[in-house]
Amino acid sequence: MAEARVAAGPHVAVISSGGDRTRLLAKLEKALHSDVSAIVSFGIAGGLAPGLSAGTPLVARAIVAEDGQYLECDRSWAQGLATALGGALIVDIAGVDTAVADPAHKRALHVATGAVAVDMESHVAARFAAAHNLPFAAFRVVADPAERRLPDAALVGLRDDGGVAIGAVMRSLLREPRQIPHLIQTALDTRAAFVSLFRGRKMIAGGFGFGDFRELVLDVSCEDVIGRSLPV
Repeated sequence: MAEARVAAGPHVAVISSGGDRTRLLAKLEKALHSDVSAIVSFGIAGGLAPGLSAGTPLVARAIVAEDGQYLECDRSWAQGLATALGGALIVDIAGVDTAVADPAHKRALHVATGAVAVDMESHVAARFAAAHNLPFAAFRVVADPAERRLPDAALVGLRDDGGVAIGAVMRSLLREPRQIPHLIQTALDTRAAFVSLFRGRKMIAGGFGFGDFRELVLDVSCEDVIGRSLPV
């Protein structure tokens, strides 16, 4: 998938969960056998706070799960990431198990949690890191602003491996052609997010701002892992 290609590099092994928490946890467990020393969540996110445009880079202060659990990130690592990214905002990010597509739902989640963005992987990775006493950080880029509704065609179009299910997209558009302008806008927003994500990946370079480590698990949106010895 696209996040995996952005994250890829020397000593990077990619795993994809397709948003399946059980699959992600199993692959994270497997990654532990590689002497992992830290976990970072990396990829795109949905905006919850008003005024955040597509492409806005965010570093997590904490991940807020749907049950209210507050999972703090490594503070020095978060600050290092924000600095490397040219002063990116350090914020709370919500973690959910199902997509948040509607602006009203986004507003409600923002009010309930105080989080400014949301994704479907960070809470899983953050809980795993906490359970295994591993430092955790998250770098996410806003793809769909809080004011924008994700069309049904965009939601049904993601395959388990992170690819695009063209047939599902076309069937959704045939049922509701009025989605087409919204789908085009979603594509433009997503492109802006990936341009920013790619730029940020270059700025934080191979070590993802983590100063002293042997191996780093990189959780992207349909998950990536850095799981081999990195140069020091």
